[in-house]
Amino acid sequence: MLYLFSLLAGLAFVVDYPWVRELLLGPMDDERRNSAPGAFVELSGGMTHYQWHGPRSPNVLVLIHGLSYPSWVFDGVIRGLVAMGYHVLTYDLYGRGYSDRPKGRQSLDFHIRQLDELLVEVGVTGPVSLLGYSMGGMIASTLAAKQPDRVERLILVAPAGLNYTPFPLTQRAVALGPLGAWLWGMFAGRSLQRAAQQQHDAGSVIEDLPRRVSQELNTRGYLPALLSSEHFTLTRTLEEPLTEVQAMYIPTLAIWGEKDIIVPQTAPGLMSKWHRTAQQDVIAGAGHGLIHTHPRQILSAVKAFQNQVPD
Repeated sequence: MLYLFSLLAGLAFVVDYPWVRELLLGPMDDERRNSAPGAFVELSGGMTHYQWHGPRSPNVLVLIHGLSYPSWVFDGVIRGLVAMGYHVLTYDLYGRGYSDRPKGRQSLDFHIRQLDELLVEVGVTGPVSLLGYSMGGMIASTLAAKQPDRVERLILVAPAGLNYTPFPLTQRAVALGPLGAWLWGMFAGRSLQRAAQQQHDAGSVIEDLPRRVSQELNTRGYLPALLSSEHFTLTRTLEEPLTEVQAMYIPTLAIWGEKDIIVPQTAPGLMSKWHRTAQQDVIAGAGHGLIHTHPRQILSAVKAFQNQVPD
């Protein structure tokens, strides 16, 4: 009987562990935000962290990060973008960085609403350039398709939505419903930490990348936000938005990593099909983390694009 009780107790612990651990994590609150750079604004989905970089300029460039790393993922390219004359705006998507962790579906419309409201609240009225990385490329492309008068040019760095191929754990988590959510809660943290260490070892310019990822993992609401975006944003494709962007004659640059396995080398072919006039650049030796492992090559491609498409 004691053995059976111990077995059942152990099973209950394993089953409940992901949810109990999540509840025990510290929330994103004012105490944590005290150390944040930049500023905050209250939007319909909650508090949003944002930061301006460089002197004021009519050439506003908004950087939109991807699924798992918040706005600090752009640390290696911001100075170079400012040197090109851009007034750069970065912000944290809900569920990441210093922004709030609202519950509910993190759909593409949900992410676009946050960006739309942010631009209004910070007083950006004229057309802007958008640079979207990974999932941020989906947000940027879809906003451009929906509101072409607000977008001057589009820069997509390894954008999802073109044969996006998540890791096996992520695929199972999305496919298996409640069981998938349990798998995600049990193993996603370890997987993300391992990926951060691999990118660090590959030469990320973010020297404390593993520590920053640990900080995200130790904040309540982070892992659920990622899984929700996987479910309701990253399962979509960019065929319709990119076709619309082409029809609106919005200058577009797509930058790919030669060794990217998340957005593989079939993606440039799809880009050529869905947006025939988009310029494309493939960075040799780069994987999906190219925005922070190959910032010089990213800046070189953006500079060439800027020169070809003058303001």
